[in-house]
Amino acid sequence: MPLAPKPAEFPRIRGALKFYMVASVITGVMLLLLCAEMLLKYVWHLELYAFGPNGLLSLEPVAETPEGLESTGTGVNLSTGILIAHGWFYVVYLFSNFRLWSLMRWPFWRLLVLASGGIVPFLSFILEARIGREVRDYLAMREADAAAAAAPAATDSDSDTDSEPVEAAQ
Repeated sequence: MPLAPKPAEFPRIRGALKFYMVASVITGVMLLLLCAEMLLKYVWHLELYAFGPNGLLSLEPVAETPEGLESTGTGVNLSTGILIAHGWFYVVYLFSNFRLWSLMRWPFWRLLVLASGGIVPFLSFILEARIGREVRDYLAMREADAAAAAAPAATDSDSDTDSEPVEAAQ
């Protein structure tokens, strides 16, 4: 029987779930931007620059050299910025995965599935919806079970007090 989260941990699980859901969306968007940037660079040989001589945003050609592709633009290289930002957001995403995974006491393979959401395009959006629904349903079920277990004890004590006056009246 796998270990289940303790009811005292439910508020922390809800906080971890919110953090996971936000990190998942940000990482998914950054991954899609990274994929678009890679298509621009390696298929069309262009990079995105900001604040250069060609305007606020411009696509600049990438030159093929014997050493590889070299940037030819001037200004702020947004393509590199997207790459770096995705890397750091992925680290935050992994932390949110670990926090939710450890609080929910899931098996290790679930952590691996969650982590893959930051490297497979669109998977983070699918997992965010699915994991969010699954955790909320699990917490609601556990809380309903706890309330149902506490309710019969309360009704048994209430029914004992109600039956005494009826017996005394007869």
